[in-house]
Amino acid sequence: MMRVRSSLDFRRESGPDVFRTVTTLLLVLSVPAMSATPSFDAASVERFVALALDCVHQEYPNKIAHVMNGPDDVGEPHELTPAFYGCYDWHSSVHGHWLLARAAHRYPDADFAAPARSALERSLTPSNIEAEVAYLRGEGRASFERPYGLAWLLQLANELRAWDDADAQRWARTLEPLEQEAAQRFRDWLPKLTYAIRTGEHSQTAFALGLVHDWAVEASDDDLRELVRRKALAFHADDTVCNLAYEPSGQDFLSPCLAEADLMRRVLDPWAFAAWLDAFLPGIPADGVDAAWLPVAIVSDRSDGKLAHLDGLNLSRAWMLEGIVAGLPDDDPRRSTLRDAAGRHREAGLAAVTGEHYEGGHWLGSFAMYLGTGVGR
Repeated sequence: MMRVRSSLDFRRESGPDVFRTVTTLLLVLSVPAMSATPSFDAASVERFVALALDCVHQEYPNKIAHVMNGPDDVGEPHELTPAFYGCYDWHSSVHGHWLLARAAHRYPDADFAAPARSALERSLTPSNIEAEVAYLRGEGRASFERPYGLAWLLQLANELRAWDDADAQRWARTLEPLEQEAAQRFRDWLPKLTYAIRTGEHSQTAFALGLVHDWAVEASDDDLRELVRRKALAFHADDTVCNLAYEPSGQDFLSPCLAEADLMRRVLDPWAFAAWLDAFLPGIPADGVDAAWLPVAIVSDRSDGKLAHLDGLNLSRAWMLEGIVAGLPDDDPRRSTLRDAAGRHREAGLAAVTGEHYEGGHWLGSFAMYLGTGVGR
């Protein structure tokens, strides 16, 4: 059975209005099955954990996005956000803590598990989280770390809650007030968001909504899950011919096109997703290897924090491509091409996670961990 051909025929014969209607109806209530991707062993993970341990409590250098309403708001990073002040910026600190939690959870007997747990214990205290919540609620901070950092905070909460460990469950309860504050920010913001944000950096909505969707599934928050689903369809159901030739921009770490597809595979069933992908990325070669279809991004200077973003792009492209494969029917002829592209980006991205420069070392380990442990798939 040629699944892709039948979906193209359906679009051509039925017209766009019928196609959109059927696509909207063909939704699933669960994430598609995991695709087969290489897995990490403890030795592979150790260097990523080391990068997170080196930065989660390193206060400087520090880039803060801090709204000051008066002189009383002056403070050092550890005073303003005492749980997540390290790793150069708030969002990198959050996903650095997520990396430590995921590593200690998945590799409990590894040598790095104990120091990872100690770092989590140091950060995730009731007083620290209380201060973090107070900071978010401060005047003029409604958009603080929205959507990227808040979405990663939800991933950290998911990881702790899924970890069958007494300390992890205590940390999850401690984090819960901040978790709920983050989730509420999305409940308040998404109904007012008229347009998708299609950048390749932190403000992008597609990647963040994928993380929020995954949190809502695990947290059994059906209302937020439904809100994400509706916004994804409103933003993207009619999108066609996303031009990968325009990617990447010079400092992207997320692909606008692939992130959108990785979001849509979460809210459409495999058949409907295959049909949507026909129109959205019509240039994917079928049944073969074509490196020219999506070249690996080239990084010219890893000591430049913005240019080093492209190492993260290779990593995130790899997991997004794997997510797209996971969302397609088993017989879709594009799967081999997508897997090949994922493999090339995976290899290039992982080779760059060295920690040689703090500009990349403070965050790339989290992207490597997200890719290598199959999150969201």
